[in-house]
Amino acid sequence: MTMPHHALEITLTRPLSSAALLHAARLLPLAANHDATRLMALLPAKTPRRALRRLRHRLGDRLPIDVITMHYPDADHHVLLNVALPSAVHAALTAQARRAAQTPERFVELALHRALAEHADQETDRLHREVRQLLAHTSPGYLLSAVGRALTRLPESPTP
Repeated sequence: MTMPHHALEITLTRPLSSAALLHAARLLPLAANHDATRLMALLPAKTPRRALRRLRHRLGDRLPIDVITMHYPDADHHVLLNVALPSAVHAALTAQARRAAQTPERFVELALHRALAEHADQETDRLHREVRQLLAHTSPGYLLSAVGRALTRLPESPTP
C-alpha cells in the first residue's frame, strides 16, 4: 500500500538566502517563490496532521518558519495550519481551552471562525456605507454601470 503525499506550504518570517535554501533543500526537496519567503514541499504521511508535524520536525530549527499550511483543503474543505507558539502563549491557550472544556486545537479553530465572521460582517458594513455614500451623488443605474466597467477591467479579481 502506498502512503499518500501531502502538499505543504511554508510561510517564512524572512526571505532565505540562496545558501540557506540550498542547505534546507538537501534535507527535503523544496520549491521557493520568487523572493524565497514561501516554500512548497511534498511529504508522504498517513494523515495531513502527521505531514505538518513531520515537516516542522525536519525543518523547524533550520528555517525561520512562521506558518505551515496544507496547500489543498481536506475533505471537509478545511486548510490545516501548523503554528509554533512560544511556551507561555501555548500554556495560556491550553488553560483557556481547558476552562472552555475544549481541546486547544478546537478552541483556536472556533476563535478563528469567530474572528473571520466578525471581519466579514465589518467588511460588509463598510461596503454598505460606501455604496450608500456613492448613491447620494449618483443614480443606481450609473453606479451599477461604473461597477460593471471596473470589474471587467480588473487584472485579477480578489477572492474572498
